[in-house]
Amino acid sequence: MPLVKKLLEAELEKSGKTVSRALCEHFPISRQEIFESVRVLELTSFEEIIGRLGTGRGCDVCKPVVASVLAAQHGSYILDGGRGGLQDTNDRAMANMQKDGTYSVVPRIPAGEITPRKLAVIAQVATDFGLYTKITGGQRIDLFGARLDQLPEIWKRLIDAGFESGQAYGKALRNVKSCVGSTWCRYGVQDSVAMAIRLELRYRGLRSPHKLKFGVSGCARECAEARGKDVGVIATDQGWNLYVGGNGGFQPAHAQLLASDLDDETLIRYIDRYMMYYIRTADRLQRTARWIEDLDGGVDHVRDVVVHDSLGLADELEAAMAKHVDTYEDEWAATLADPERLRRFRPFVNAPEADHPDAAIATAHARVEERGQLRPARPDEIARGEAVLVAGPTLPVRGAGA
Repeated sequence: MPLVKKLLEAELEKSGKTVSRALCEHFPISRQEIFESVRVLELTSFEEIIGRLGTGRGCDVCKPVVASVLAAQHGSYILDGGRGGLQDTNDRAMANMQKDGTYSVVPRIPAGEITPRKLAVIAQVATDFGLYTKITGGQRIDLFGARLDQLPEIWKRLIDAGFESGQAYGKALRNVKSCVGSTWCRYGVQDSVAMAIRLELRYRGLRSPHKLKFGVSGCARECAEARGKDVGVIATDQGWNLYVGGNGGFQPAHAQLLASDLDDETLIRYIDRYMMYYIRTADRLQRTARWIEDLDGGVDHVRDVVVHDSLGLADELEAAMAKHVDTYEDEWAATLADPERLRRFRPFVNAPEADHPDAAIATAHARVEERGQLRPARPDEIARGEAVLVAGPTLPVRGAGA
């Protein structure tokens, strides 16, 4: 979508047309202008924002944008105060919906470092709930196949074991990838694991225009692929090199060098400024690579702002990030602590105390065993009677003689 929008605007400008920067039909201003207006006017709800800055009741374009802006500025629980209805499906469930209507669970595993005890908890949860498990590209473990009403019970067990939400469902920091660095590797020149954990715990829960991925490599061999990340950190003999604006996806981009040989504190300070500047000024659903491309001056402009404080915003950007760090609260821990919030995950709205019915008739999810795990069945497998119905309101179609 951002690419199509960019192409369309370029062609309109070539033909002499005035290009509107309106977010949607309800807001005549851009996301950046909405962000700054909310900050200056200290607006705290969608009703206030659309009443002051827009018209109508909103749509599926502006509502998630406003929800993200409010979360980035106020750091409050994303589903309270009427904000639940603004969120995308994944944010409302605080889990990623899969193709069969079930959800995945991704606990945070900073830098991919995890104790054997925590691994055992994940294994037991996956076994008890019949979840498909996979190690992700971001050095985390994804548990697939949970029903909506099972999410609180799953998360209670994970949180009791010391986990927290990995926010794989949100436009926020996903993970910070790391090699083993100087702790184990004979080539490592800095402790990349410790730095990756520090970064992930600092920026966790940070809502932004798009998802964010970081990487920290302990030497120039770059095993954590840091230059393919929105923020990449690569160790040197003197400290850290900071790269920005990398990503994979439809238009892969290598991150560009922003500053060299930084000590730990300077590195953190520059990332604080960079992240908050991006969050304030980027367009809706715009990754950092495209954002830097669209800035007048590109990465040189970003360097002027972040390193040389050309706009005089350094203290303000750092203060905004400090506020985020100080007010962070794990969303699933907050949900489990509040019975009213848990009501969103009831299996039956009209019978909230009722147990979920027999799994064999509860939800329409047919499974096929493959490589020792249960995966969603394909339509042809269901038709041939090869699938096992582990949960569903309808019985599976069985072949003749089944």
